Amino acid sequence: MIGTTEIIIIAAAVMVLFGASAIPKFTKSLGKARGEFEKGMKEAKLEETEKEKEKKKEENSKEES
Repeated sequence: MIGTTEIIIIAAAVMVLFGASAIPKFTKSLGKARGEFEKGMKEAKLEETEKEKEKKKEENSKEES
């Protein structure tokens, strides 16, 4: 996990390299990327759950036959 010191160092480096106006843009794009990542993780988890349900359903129908 990134600590406070690391965040301050990264923010300072971004400010020196790109200027203070780049920080809001950077944090906005970072937030969007995090949101997309979490959305993808939820979708993957949902797909996995659906596949497990289908597999159990098939196993149950084979046992009944």
